[in-house]
Amino acid sequence: MNKQTKFSIWYIILAFWAIMLIQNVITQAYKVQHLPYSDFLAALDSGRIVELAITQNRIQGKMKTPEGGDKLQEFTTVRVDPELSDKLEKHNIKFTGVIESTFFRDLLSWIVPILLFMGVWYYFFRRMGAQQGFLSLGKNKAKVYMMEDLNVSFNDVAGLDEAKEELMEVVEFLKYPDKFTRIGGRLPRGVLLVGPPGTGKTMLSKATAGESGVPFFSLSGSEFVEMFVGLGAARVRDLFQQAKAKAPCIIFIDELDALGRARGGVGIGGHDEREQTLNQLLVEMDGFDPTQGVILMAATNRPEILDPALLRPGRFDRHILVDKPDKKGREEILRVHIRDVKLAPDVNLANIAAMTPGFAGADLANLVNEAALLAVRRNKETVSNEEFQEAVERVIAGLEKKNRLINEQERRIVAYHEVGHALVGLSLPGADPVQKITIIPRGISALGYTLNVPTEERYLMTRQELLSRIAMALGGRAAEDIVMGDVSTGAHNDLAKATDIARGMVKEYGMDEGLGRVYLESERRAQFLNVPGLAQERQYSEQTAREIDEAVRKIMEDQYTLAKAVLRERRAVLDEGAQMLLEKEKIEGRELEEIMKGHGYTPAPRGLDHLTA
Repeated sequence: MNKQTKFSIWYIILAFWAIMLIQNVITQAYKVQHLPYSDFLAALDSGRIVELAITQNRIQGKMKTPEGGDKLQEFTTVRVDPELSDKLEKHNIKFTGVIESTFFRDLLSWIVPILLFMGVWYYFFRRMGAQQGFLSLGKNKAKVYMMEDLNVSFNDVAGLDEAKEELMEVVEFLKYPDKFTRIGGRLPRGVLLVGPPGTGKTMLSKATAGESGVPFFSLSGSEFVEMFVGLGAARVRDLFQQAKAKAPCIIFIDELDALGRARGGVGIGGHDEREQTLNQLLVEMDGFDPTQGVILMAATNRPEILDPALLRPGRFDRHILVDKPDKKGREEILRVHIRDVKLAPDVNLANIAAMTPGFAGADLANLVNEAALLAVRRNKETVSNEEFQEAVERVIAGLEKKNRLINEQERRIVAYHEVGHALVGLSLPGADPVQKITIIPRGISALGYTLNVPTEERYLMTRQELLSRIAMALGGRAAEDIVMGDVSTGAHNDLAKATDIARGMVKEYGMDEGLGRVYLESERRAQFLNVPGLAQERQYSEQTAREIDEAVRKIMEDQYTLAKAVLRERRAVLDEGAQMLLEKEKIEGRELEEIMKGHGYTPAPRGLDHLTA
């Protein structure tokens, strides 16, 4: 890979001083004494003038110094007397008339410094031109990684076995193209990696190039589009020309949705330029021959907004899902990231993988790094299970804020609130087991939290489990209502989560008897991002909307009533658990279970156990 010389302001400073030095040397070389014309006449009368060269307006010559001796002083003066020749003849002075020429003096004084400055400017322009010079605006900005620069292989990518199997065909084609073309087969022209952020799409593409041993062109979709019309299309053409010259190779476009968003009406400004760039990409994908060994790969976490022309057969005709890993995959990813970390004997990666459902590869890498930093902060030589557990809490809930001052009444409210969550969860079937309860403030606004860890990977949720989750989320508000006779603002996030679940049950999952088995969700949502997409026109009537609101409200009220009934029945457990939490600030879920058993209550079945109980 070609390395670019970095620009430095010191180059400009050195060039400036060089120009000033040359100017000074040239000035000194031509330095002569300037005499007033009266002094010249006085020197002439005293006989000190030796020889002269006379031009139309100037007199230049040599004269003896006032001190005497053989040393002569060069001088110049402005000619005033037009009849000077008579005076010179009177004193027998040798003089000549010359035509003044300043060509060489001007050349050395002005042209040479200008040429030097232009040379320095051209040098910097060439050095910077590859990345940001004006002449390179039409050049692509892809980073080219040769085989020796790619130290990534499939061994460095864990938890993505299915995706690696799909990409092994690409590796085989780049290594042995005759194997496919011999029987008339051809590899897909484009491979689109889709999945949530942080799952390893870019790493997987680099590993493909590393396994194949071919050059790897990497750039982002946003690097094509500029404010100047036509530059994006020019960069696409230049990219494919370079790729064909280095074939076999892999072109990887990250964040394809920045370039390949679905085209709409007549665009203006940058939108029109983006569409021109997309059109050029479509043309290039149609034009290149897959037998040349140029493989186009791209990654996105928003495939639903891509232009359909990109996804048709003959372009990006193979889509590979790079999803968040399951428990086994998370354990494999953790093993990759702990290669350089010194672990204590009590670290169990299987338990850590079970504590991190929904974590992507980037989240797990951050988790290992946080645990290592905690161990260093505590002056430990190894990273223990304690650091990993605290790192999980830091990633999920935020940093502990032990110095935040909370008055006793607020601490009491928070303690009953969190124990209310945990007690309802332990009392209802299907809820995730409680691992830890704390009233130590974390993050921006959390004054306490209850950590629930599922016992196994789940891909389906029953209606009972969803209802139990709603009741558990409302357990904190119910505990405040029962104990304090009033409610606080602490249930803001709980109400939001519970309402989302209830609305999903009604609109998406058809779990309301009154509305029936009908899908009523009317918004396009990002497939792999938890943000709403483009809103669409509602597909149901005002009457149906009113029925949806009533169904959601009924679910929320019923589960809130259930949570209050559970807590009233087990008020003694609620009081004892809250008192223990106020004393210790942090308790384990098993400690609350022991309190329940001490009062004659048995925790409800959890996970899949409640389905067979």
